[in-house]
Amino acid sequence: MLTRQVVPLIARLSLLLFAGLLAGCARGLPPVDHGPVLAVSSVADSFTTDQRRMHLDPESRLSAFGLLDTGRDAFVVRSALIETASQRIDAQYYIWNDDASGRYLAGRLVAAADRGVQVRLLLDDINVAGKESLFAMMEAHPAISIRIFNPSPSRKGVGRWLSFITDFDRINRRMHNKTFVVDGNVGITGGRNIGDEYFDEHQELNFRDRDVMVLGPLAGAMTDNFEAYWQSPWSYPLGQLYELPESERAGDRLSGLSRATTEPLPFTASVPQGRNQAESLLAGWFADMVKAEAELVFDPPPEDLEAPADKPRNTAKALFDLIESARKEILIESAYLILADEQLNGLDNLGNHGLKVAAITNSLATNDLVTNHSGYARWRREMLEQGFDLYELRPDAPACKRWVANEQACDKGVISLHSKAVVFDRETLFIGSFNVNLRSIYLNGETVLVIRSPQLARAVAEDIERAMAPENSWRVSLNEQGSLVWQSRDGEVYQEPESGFWRRAASRMLSWLSIEKYL
Repeated sequence: MLTRQVVPLIARLSLLLFAGLLAGCARGLPPVDHGPVLAVSSVADSFTTDQRRMHLDPESRLSAFGLLDTGRDAFVVRSALIETASQRIDAQYYIWNDDASGRYLAGRLVAAADRGVQVRLLLDDINVAGKESLFAMMEAHPAISIRIFNPSPSRKGVGRWLSFITDFDRINRRMHNKTFVVDGNVGITGGRNIGDEYFDEHQELNFRDRDVMVLGPLAGAMTDNFEAYWQSPWSYPLGQLYELPESERAGDRLSGLSRATTEPLPFTASVPQGRNQAESLLAGWFADMVKAEAELVFDPPPEDLEAPADKPRNTAKALFDLIESARKEILIESAYLILADEQLNGLDNLGNHGLKVAAITNSLATNDLVTNHSGYARWRREMLEQGFDLYELRPDAPACKRWVANEQACDKGVISLHSKAVVFDRETLFIGSFNVNLRSIYLNGETVLVIRSPQLARAVAEDIERAMAPENSWRVSLNEQGSLVWQSRDGEVYQEPESGFWRRAASRMLSWLSIEKYL
């Protein structure tokens, strides 16, 4: 009996010692010198240029905005923008999946490159593993360049995972920004990554998410965001990290990838076929966009990846400023909602002067990451005591059929919240890649739009309130005995609803750990 207890303990201690020795000699890759920075401006002659002139006064600093509220709209609009690109596409993503929608968009980027469009793709390293062959194939095209932000020195196997342990501080500085800019005139930013579950095309799990399409000057600000990371010494050319295929073999594979996007497609969405269809579709979107004053805020890449991440970043400061100026109401929609003492102490005016703060996030049943739910659960009681109205999404929310265009996926699968937006007094909208959690505040690079438009703010506020309705969410509160209660259309429950014992146990045990900054 003693031996059974001691041997695993020795093994664990040996592993920790080995990891500690590795930590002593762990080093990141040396910084890259990308050479002179070339000026980048919007394209002077293109379809998007014509649309910009048609819908915006050139003397005005206003931009125009359109909400992409369903994954289908987000997928179709991105597809159309690729078809209409004349000179340049810059795409920056935390995740780009090698699945049906990810390969389709990659194939259309290859087709755009074939007609002379310069394509730049910037990806965070944390989710590149397993998709290298797709990106290496694309990089072989002379008009496509791909860079990877903050890669681990070891590219696969145990070494890659050990680097996460031995180089913990540096590896935790991630590029969570998400932008997609065409010809410097039109851009998309928001919460969505690239993949089936973000575009209403997954049969089991679909994310409720939201993007904003921007026409006008702020698309140029998105380009500035992209350039900051593209030129960072911590963004590495793909060919420096992976072996690229031989040109002849890569050419055949690229042609196959492009051809596959013109064959019968496995999507519930109907994507535009050719430039004429794409221009017609986008012209309708541009005509309905809302002009407003706005600013784009982004967190530049750290100069020193190993420097302490103990101060709020630009996007967090912008959020805090808006919170300070709120008069009546703050509505929060955040996939991962984690606020600790420092942030909650800064909200000590809740309940005073009639200020209402309501937030919706994932329940344990809908959260794709139990770890992240545990960080929220660790501070949930404190948020309630501070005066928050808290709501947690139900996995069977009927609103799924409003948010997800593929209704069959709602009947068979699960809906999970991935959107990130905050509405202030139904006048100002804060929207982008920023989760209201400690990781976005201190560690990640994020991109947000602050849009001062009552029309757009009301639209998002009404959608958030719809998600908070009893049929779509549980309202969490404290009863007279101080116990947590989940209330919805089905009545009350006194433990995490619609979750099995082991999932609840895992969340509870993880909530005992003070790791919420890294979730």
